[in-house]
Amino acid sequence: MDYKNNIGYRKASLEKLLKYIEMHENEIIDALYKDFKKPVFESVVTETSYVISDLKATIKNLSKWAKPKKVLPSLLNFPSSDYIYSQPFGNVLIIAPWNYPFQLAFCPLVAAVAAGNKVTLKPSELTPNTSFLIAKIIRETFEVKHVVAILGDAKIAENLLKSRWDFIFFTGSVKVGKIVAKAAAEHLTPVVLELGGKNPCIVEKSANLKLSAKRIVWGKFINAGQTCIAPDYLLVHNSIKQEFVNLLQQEIINFYSEKPELSPDFARIINKDNWKRQVELLENQNIIFGGIAIEDDLYLSPTLIDEPSLESKLMQDEIFGPILPMITFQNEQDLKVIISKYEKPLSLYVFSENNEFSDRIIKQYSFGGGCVNDTIVHFSNNRLPFGGVGNSGIGAYHGKLSFDVFSHQKAIVKKATWLDIPLRYAPYSQKTKLIRKILKWF
Repeated sequence: MDYKNNIGYRKASLEKLLKYIEMHENEIIDALYKDFKKPVFESVVTETSYVISDLKATIKNLSKWAKPKKVLPSLLNFPSSDYIYSQPFGNVLIIAPWNYPFQLAFCPLVAAVAAGNKVTLKPSELTPNTSFLIAKIIRETFEVKHVVAILGDAKIAENLLKSRWDFIFFTGSVKVGKIVAKAAAEHLTPVVLELGGKNPCIVEKSANLKLSAKRIVWGKFINAGQTCIAPDYLLVHNSIKQEFVNLLQQEIINFYSEKPELSPDFARIINKDNWKRQVELLENQNIIFGGIAIEDDLYLSPTLIDEPSLESKLMQDEIFGPILPMITFQNEQDLKVIISKYEKPLSLYVFSENNEFSDRIIKQYSFGGGCVNDTIVHFSNNRLPFGGVGNSGIGAYHGKLSFDVFSHQKAIVKKATWLDIPLRYAPYSQKTKLIRKILKWF
């Protein structure tokens, strides 16, 4: 099968995938629950429905996206017609993470297939139930020479990276992202790296505090904080600190009750190693709310930390769990000192009714993307690019940009033959003075 040029086959494959996912959505949700007690609501909103929506949009727009795009030609090439052709890279490797194991496996895969590539997908070994189901879906949907899922541990991923690929798409930690980039560099393979970082969340004194607390609690503790764009730490103006602490505590209770361990709406830490790492981050910290850990259930409660040292283990790397440190600030210089201490984050959030303040923050700091007066919802708009900058990632995707990122944009000039201007040809003799005058017009 000519996957490269057969748009109809690509679309038919994606339609078959859509039908399978819709028919087996409950099995997918059940697998996610078995892996880390992901609540049904979160599985629907952030996993299955997200992929279904992405599939529908891709199928609807694929023919249009794949057409050569005519662009305005240069007068220097007159007469000509100029185009951009979207060509698949070829053999693509996608390495998916465990925190959103279904969505972050299938959304890149959908784009790669739509663009005409052959795909090898490596799901996460930390979500065995979901990964097994992903492999089953792929096996029953695609020809094995077109798309294949390979299950296994980090050693399998390491072996895959030793092969030569035409493109690599990786979602995961900065540490592993560097390994992927190094392996790709051996063959000058282009990559997209969707990583993470310590995402600051600023609460300025003019903010609507009650609404801010609700939206921060939701964005931080969804998926038990295991979200690369979750607020990593709060920067709260000192004049509103105590009021805001009280509001955060109340919203956590409103969401998950006084005993979140009994709530059906709060997920668990993915495995024992990650649970232990989270618990160790709490050592020698001033816990003002939560801090309850149950090892047998891999449970860690929504936890608020007051004024951690910037040198503490908690503030060194991305937390990636249900721990929310709070640091106070008095002025924008304080913000600069703290935020500038870390690498460029994947996201930044600012809560304020002062538009000038918000605009200054957005313009001053380099970060992948973010929100004013909300958290993580920028991810949901497929017309916005999603990706990091610097240490938080390379490249961006979502919507049409996903199709583009899995395609080489090939420039083509189709030159007419009915006219041939001799100016560019040797001998140049007296042409230099004339060409300088002409080029000044461009």
